[in-house]
Amino acid sequence: MKNFVTSFFAALTALIVFCVGGSLLFFLLLGAMVALGEKKPVAVTADSYLVFDLSANIQDSPSQAEGLDEFIEALGGEGRHVLQLREVTRALQAAARDDAIKGVFLTGSFHAQGYGSGFAALHEVRDALESFRASGKPVKAYLNFAGTRDYYVASAASEIVLDPYGLIVMPGLASQPMFFAGAFEKFGIGVQVTRVGKYKSAVEPFTRRDMSPESRAQTKQLLDDVWQSLASAMEESRRLPAGALQRAADEHGLIRAEDARRLKLVDRVAYLDEVLEELKAATGRRGSQAFKQVALKDYARLVSGHGAVAKRVNEGKLDLASGGRGRVAVVYAEGEIVDGTGSEEGVVYGAQTARLLRRIRQDDGVKAVVLRVNSPGGSVTASEEILRELRLIQKEKPVVVSMGTVAASGGYWIATAADRIYAEPTTITGSIGVFGLFVNFQGLANDKLGLTFDTVKTGRFADATTVVRPKTEAELALFQGMVDWVYDQFLTKVSESRKLDRAVVEEIAQGRVWSGVEARKLGLVDELGGLAEAVRHAADQAELGDNFRVAEFPQRKQFAEVIAEALEGRRREQSRTGAIGVLVEEVARELGVLARLNDPRGLYARLPFDLNLP
Repeated sequence: MKNFVTSFFAALTALIVFCVGGSLLFFLLLGAMVALGEKKPVAVTADSYLVFDLSANIQDSPSQAEGLDEFIEALGGEGRHVLQLREVTRALQAAARDDAIKGVFLTGSFHAQGYGSGFAALHEVRDALESFRASGKPVKAYLNFAGTRDYYVASAASEIVLDPYGLIVMPGLASQPMFFAGAFEKFGIGVQVTRVGKYKSAVEPFTRRDMSPESRAQTKQLLDDVWQSLASAMEESRRLPAGALQRAADEHGLIRAEDARRLKLVDRVAYLDEVLEELKAATGRRGSQAFKQVALKDYARLVSGHGAVAKRVNEGKLDLASGGRGRVAVVYAEGEIVDGTGSEEGVVYGAQTARLLRRIRQDDGVKAVVLRVNSPGGSVTASEEILRELRLIQKEKPVVVSMGTVAASGGYWIATAADRIYAEPTTITGSIGVFGLFVNFQGLANDKLGLTFDTVKTGRFADATTVVRPKTEAELALFQGMVDWVYDQFLTKVSESRKLDRAVVEEIAQGRVWSGVEARKLGLVDELGGLAEAVRHAADQAELGDNFRVAEFPQRKQFAEVIAEALEGRRREQSRTGAIGVLVEEVARELGVLARLNDPRGLYARLPFDLNLP
């Protein structure tokens, strides 16, 4: 990889210098190459603390560009701080067994983006921290401005210290969807829908000005389920009575340091320099500039992916694609499901994922497959394309599904191929329903822009897919028939795969979302557990014992594939700041849902809303 990067940038630099004459850019690139090439190996000295910086986005799938953030930082930019869930849990598991690691130090505050750092993923992180503590080693957390995510993870620590001027921002959970119907009306944009399921409210942001009673009811129950799961875990870790977190949230919301200590949410109040001095003493560095430490991201590079047990290895990164009695393939479906192929991270492309699954099916070295789903669904066509390949794999090898933060609608559709489904208590799942959404710009074109259209056609429905006029009643009936048929197919898939009576599925479907806890009670999932449990079960089903490797897909991209995207897209990410920037980003994100509705039949199995929880 290093030789490839060096060769690539040598050629790129020469091209830039020849075409542009940019000597400054030449030296910047040259410096970046040198910085990457001289990256020091990770060293772990005795009595070190593993530093877990929470100022990251923890995503399920591996980063698609190895070395990308280091390159941007070498150029003077600010790279993303991204951690993969499995590298976090494996590192903590290995550190618990590593005599050189004395403890874990938690600091920072999560920067959740996309589908990252969701509560289901953080539940797995908490479990790993609690297992680390069970080994007899301390976990120390220092908080400054801690939100619910931060405190949820930190509550697993053996000691929590809060800055004297710090806050715990934990007022509870809320969902505040944005509605565009009024804006669309002003601009002359029309929206028509076809759908099945009284709870299938994915279309509501584009057709209403507020939540429907059904959507409000299901959201309330889901939030209550998730909050109860979070509060119970935090209260148990902090040895607080039931209901203590709810009372603290209702009475304070923004909990100042002394109040947090009085309520026993933290153990003590102190400045960061005081905590650092204590860590120096604990690691034998009293009077030094820094305590003995190793960053979790660096330590993870030394941890093997062998079998179900993580361990630190001297040779560094291990080749996951060889050795052992066989491989368990972990395939990540993280993001919205769309039709076709593409390279955008955080999007599941149907055709591309199907090809990947086909290659895995034909690989005799892969003995079992774990599909990790962290997706609200999307295109029905793409979901079925993925499901078909999973069904073919299932005929030859065990297929197990591990649900992340969200595995709903199309995300549940593809899960019906599983021999067994695992979910976390806070997983958002279900949403078994289908809708069609049709936008037209007649008012905008005619009334606002003065554009008009005329039509010549050879059949009644020849222009049924046009966006320059509303659909006729006959056309809507045509699409509604398709929606009804797809919904019937969805119910059948769930009924047969989950071995549930059809009438039961019809009752719990209707587009309604459920928490992992409720889904387990209803029979929509088999077990409450994380990715590690799913991998363990898949290996057992394939009779691999502990002697197997884990191979993750999609695999990392070559650096050259993403360099242009990195230099532009990442720079834009860093420019969004302030309240106006947040609002603009939110509007763009919500409207971006429309841009990704690309099913060729206009049919979608997608979560009815996006929960942007604090």
